Amino acid sequence: MSSVDVAILGATGVVGREMLKVLEQREFPVGRLALLASPRSAGTTLTFRGEEHPVQAVTEEAFEGIQVALFSAGAGTSREWAPKAAAKGAVVIDNSSAWRMDDAVPLVVPEVNPHAAHERPRGIIANPNCSTIQMVVALAPLHRESRVRRIVVSTYQAISGAGAAAIGALEAQSRAHAAGEPVDPGPLTGQLAGNLLMHWKRDAETGYQEEELKMVHETRKIFGDPEIRVSPTAVRVPVIHAHSESVTVELAAPMTAKRARELLEGAPGIELVDDFGAGLYPQPIHAAGTDPVYVGRIREDVGNPGGLQMWVVSDNLRKGAALNAVQIAELLA
Repeated sequence: MSSVDVAILGATGVVGREMLKVLEQREFPVGRLALLASPRSAGTTLTFRGEEHPVQAVTEEAFEGIQVALFSAGAGTSREWAPKAAAKGAVVIDNSSAWRMDDAVPLVVPEVNPHAAHERPRGIIANPNCSTIQMVVALAPLHRESRVRRIVVSTYQAISGAGAAAIGALEAQSRAHAAGEPVDPGPLTGQLAGNLLMHWKRDAETGYQEEELKMVHETRKIFGDPEIRVSPTAVRVPVIHAHSESVTVELAAPMTAKRARELLEGAPGIELVDDFGAGLYPQPIHAAGTDPVYVGRIREDVGNPGGLQMWVVSDNLRKGAALNAVQIAELLA
């Protein structure tokens, strides 16, 4: 595989640093590497393959000669800079919500719809939301056999998805809570230590949170089926890394738990941890820092015969963000 000149915009953020780590761990053939960030982060250095690389302030010129640009710097930054990077000839793989529902931008999970990455009129490929990614990876093998008709999903989302400041806030809250001291919400919307929160932006018309509606619209786009019904509830839990999800699915034809296990066993990106009688099921503490989407507690839905229920866990910074983006880059390389 020939070398690829790569830029990372948002390189100093939690996901940007994870992207750099994943590129190294997967031995992606990086040629020239441009680490980009806001002017306030410029001048710092990050290590890649044992060498220090300076972080530059993002400019149009920084994308000259870049073939793949990995973006994780927020939707506003992406809307400004992704078209400029694409105009310089880079394929932009964007981790924000800015382009996900643009009809001219493919929304890609390599285990599910890799073909979509090759049709990109804007020169941009969108990385789905972390919660959507792990769910569709788990459902794709079932969907290929019998189309998904309805999904009821509740998420239990780690705080690392909200960034480094949020991680620090939870750690500070946890210390105060354990000591019986007053808890400062900090950058969070309330007390997460010893508690649960639902603190994403609300959609006044529907009563849902933005995080929930992303799962509805993104799932339909990735599977290419606007008729899929998705009923989501998103919850933030006091866990640092790895999202968990309770997923109930109804398929076009009834499916047994045994058949679901057969389809999921060995499927790309999936690891079964499914011996509940022996106390084995996916847990975020085991998923943190790893790549698979872990699936367990596969069982037939007692409330809807023919349907299935399962428990899905994955590291939101890895498969939910950085790893998925690098896997898309691998499709192109």
